[in-house]
Amino acid sequence: MKHLLRRIRFLGLLLPLTAIGQPTPTGKSVILDGYIRDGLANNLSLRQESLEISRVTESLNQAKSLFYPRVAFNPTYSIAAGGRRLQFPVGDMLNPVYKTLNQLTGADNFPTNIANVNELLAPNNFHDTKISVNYAIFNTDIQYNYLIQKQLVSAQEARKRVVENELRYTIATAYYQYLQTLDAIRIYANSRSVLNELSRLNEKLVSNNVATREVLTSARYEISKVDQQLAVAEKNRATAQAYFNFLLNRDLTTSIDVDSSLTRILPESKENLPDLQQTALHGRQELAQLGGSLQAAQTAVRLNEANATIPNVYIGGNTGFQGFGYTFQNQAYVVAQIGLQWDLFRGYEKRSKIQQAKIQADALQTRLTEIQRQIQLQVVQAYYDLNAANESLTATQSGMTNADQTFRVIDSKYRNGQALLIEFLRYQNDRLTAQLQHSVARMDVLIKRAALDRAVAVP
Repeated sequence: MKHLLRRIRFLGLLLPLTAIGQPTPTGKSVILDGYIRDGLANNLSLRQESLEISRVTESLNQAKSLFYPRVAFNPTYSIAAGGRRLQFPVGDMLNPVYKTLNQLTGADNFPTNIANVNELLAPNNFHDTKISVNYAIFNTDIQYNYLIQKQLVSAQEARKRVVENELRYTIATAYYQYLQTLDAIRIYANSRSVLNELSRLNEKLVSNNVATREVLTSARYEISKVDQQLAVAEKNRATAQAYFNFLLNRDLTTSIDVDSSLTRILPESKENLPDLQQTALHGRQELAQLGGSLQAAQTAVRLNEANATIPNVYIGGNTGFQGFGYTFQNQAYVVAQIGLQWDLFRGYEKRSKIQQAKIQADALQTRLTEIQRQIQLQVVQAYYDLNAANESLTATQSGMTNADQTFRVIDSKYRNGQALLIEFLRYQNDRLTAQLQHSVARMDVLIKRAALDRAVAVP
């Protein structure tokens, strides 16, 4: 019973908070959806969940096997020497009596050579070769244990679906982060091209004595800074690539196909918040997992209540050979049994077990209510996070447009000698920063959309 309660507690009370969400594919990218399918098929964490389901299923099969009769072949053979003996002077008592009777009757009708009994209590050269059959006609432990194991299998299957959905979200997020690193490399590369062109222009200005040499060294310094940022961006790309391939259980250096349409057509949020919360409460697999554990705990309560009031009935029998020496002659026997087991008093142990099972069920019910409230809170947070991400994207789009237009004006002025180098570099850096912020904001919208889908449990 304690073992069952521990398993119920493992599947119910120890729900990891990091797996509260439930992701789904975006449905907007064939490439990404294909990667998600590969991840579900190959991810090692998901394989571990499948193995755990197989293990729990075997426990269910073991519980089911208890409904069948048990047949066992049990031969034993005993050799004994020494030890206690059974001594009885039957010869000393009867031989004189029989001798006197023979004399009175004038005949030898009574034996006068009866030996005294002197036998080992432990049988020597004795065998008991039998087949035993046992069958539980009615046993509450077997019946309710089978139901509990069945409910635990359902809870474990729901746990696997939780991990599957979490993996979908993780893969999608890792893919978006990889795309963001590619976008950052593109932005830095474009900035380096602009600075290279500036360096060539300044070199001409210096050679024509139009400008002094510091404009050239300043441009080269800015190039070196961008080169450093490019190196960091390349490192981030390699790391994101390795992490994404790790989730798919592939070689970490495997190339990743890019779906550029993901950043051009961003998802829109038109759902109503209360509707999203209701969808989440009906679709989240964490609730199904905890519900299975709660059912198992409630069944454990009924098991203990039945143990306290209902007896167990069984039948059985033995058949085989028994005797001294393996002769099998005149040694056959058959024994049939019917039995009842009913514990009338065990020091209030059963009452304590019933109370313990009820406490476990109440704890799971409380946990279920808590998870429902957490799910509603997560939907609210994901919903407003997505709205904030969309507003941030709009702001960064405006900022990038303004920064680009300003830079174009300063670039034209600088080429015509109407602006200083420090102004050119300032607005070039402002444009670079605006482009990076806009790139991050675009990917953040995709990630926040995936997080909302995970919280709502969109199929």
